[in-house]
Amino acid sequence: MGMKVLDKEVGNEALELTPEVIRETSAIYERVRHIIPAAEWAVHAPYISAIRKLKQERKAILLAHNYQTPEIFHGVADLTGDSLALAREASKVNADYIVLCGVHFMAETAKLLNPSKTVLIPDPEAGCSLASSINAEDIRALRRKYPGVPVVCYVNTSAEVKAESDICCTSANAVQVVESLDSDRVIFLPDEYLGRYVAGRTSKEVILWKGHCEVHEKFTGDELLAYRKQYEGLVILAHPECPPDVLAEADFVGSTAAMIQEVGKRVPRRVLMVTECSMTDNVAVDFPQIEFVRPCNLCPHMKKITLPAILESLKMRKHVVEVDPMIADRARQSVDRMLGLKP
Repeated sequence: MGMKVLDKEVGNEALELTPEVIRETSAIYERVRHIIPAAEWAVHAPYISAIRKLKQERKAILLAHNYQTPEIFHGVADLTGDSLALAREASKVNADYIVLCGVHFMAETAKLLNPSKTVLIPDPEAGCSLASSINAEDIRALRRKYPGVPVVCYVNTSAEVKAESDICCTSANAVQVVESLDSDRVIFLPDEYLGRYVAGRTSKEVILWKGHCEVHEKFTGDELLAYRKQYEGLVILAHPECPPDVLAEADFVGSTAAMIQEVGKRVPRRVLMVTECSMTDNVAVDFPQIEFVRPCNLCPHMKKITLPAILESLKMRKHVVEVDPMIADRARQSVDRMLGLKP
């Protein structure tokens, strides 16, 4: 008999940690065993096995953001990455269902790029402080105040905001997007800190909006200085959504994808990744020789996505992401303009 795990979210059925499940998931666990304790894996493994089987039955593909927990990121995801990578991959997928393991604006973006496919998000309440900081009327007001000035919207926005913008961007390509516009002035929204980072790397005037990521804005420069004193030879990598004093103290600033590349390039003895905590866990899987210092700030929205929620989403084919066609056509143009830029 295997150990039973009560699944309260999916029809009250019990998932068993059977010898078959152990065999099916053993290769995955070998990769993550130094990150996920055996007791936790005993709970995760039956879900991972069930999800992987159901994905095949449903002809579904699962996209997971870098901020998802390791059991999702390494256990069930088909494609992983930052917002830009997921946006690009979403436009290439061949599947009946796309399950987006991330927050709602990412699922909307996947739907924009795959209008004929069914996009599911395991929890529709997985939001984003940046996306909720601005709406379509705010952009129309900015256009009235700054007539003729192009609007660049960060991918961390709703479809209706993308529809009112000229072009979308991510933290990976924000400078490139701003530089691509034929204008000396640019409205950049909603992330103020990312906008300030971009403004410091372009000759254009950048008009900012005061939106902030509730995870990244918690970090401080003094906090990083304290870590440097405590950990000899510490290399600090920071996301540009962090406040300016944090970026000033960092050894490297870049998108989540760029931060991962930098870890692989440097392979430092000790590293601190100033971003959402789960990404450190996911990167640490591939670099067991590195000591990862964890100033653990978690995104409450990303953590709404769980293995039970993913399984229920696949079983019940919910929650379906829809975008009003009138909004979708205009929002898609904003995203397509970004994707059309050469990397």
